This record gives sequence, C-alpha cells and structure tokens, in this order.
Amino acid sequence: MIEFQKKSVVLIVKIQGEIDHHCAAILREKIEKEFQKSDTKHLIFDFKDVTFMDSSGIGMVIGRYKSVMAYGGKTVVANANEKVSQIFQMAGMQRIIPQYASVTEALKAIGGVKNAV
Repeated sequence: MIEFQKKSVVLIVKIQGEIDHHCAAILREKIEKEFQKSDTKHLIFDFKDVTFMDSSGIGMVIGRYKSVMAYGGKTVVANANEKVSQIFQMAGMQRIIPQYASVTEALKAIGGVKNAV
C-alpha cells in the first residue's frame, strides 16, 4: 500500500509492507505519476511501515532519486528500520540518498519547508 502527502514543495511517499520485484514496478509508476501531478520538487520516502525490501526496491528508490534530481530536487529516506538501513548501506546508497530518523527531520534537512510535520 502507498500513501502520498504534500508538504509545501515536498512529496512524502509512505509505503507499507514489502518492496520486492512483485510491487517495485507498480510503486515506481504510482510515485512517478503522483510526483508529476503534485507540483513538488523534493521527495521523502517514509519507510516506517516497510517490512522487507530487496534489490528491486533499491532500483525503484534510485530511479526516483534520478528523476527528482533531474528537476533539481532532493530525495531522502525517513524511518527506515534496521533491516532496510542495512540494505541501503550494503548498496552504498547512504552516500547519495540521506537517511533520517523521522519525516520531521527529513523535512527540516531538505529546507524551505515551514511548519514541518
């Protein structure tokens, strides 16, 4: 399941459940479509309720990072559990996509967002 929330120029993408090869393409398509119509610049992945992620999830996140970067925006991750954080570290993603403990921290880090969540 996926939910979207817009805060100023930031689109928050809250994903629940598993991110694997079965759903990564669907997530990619939904996120891309929502980002295009939301008139936002930055993207926060809220992984609070993600229970599992494999390499196709990594690909989906990196693809959104590249897409958002093409618009001059930033992509960050919030609320990743220990397992998801380990996958990010093994893939070396923390070098290009920062991780934050909460959506509030992520909003503050992106900047330009008043009255964070």
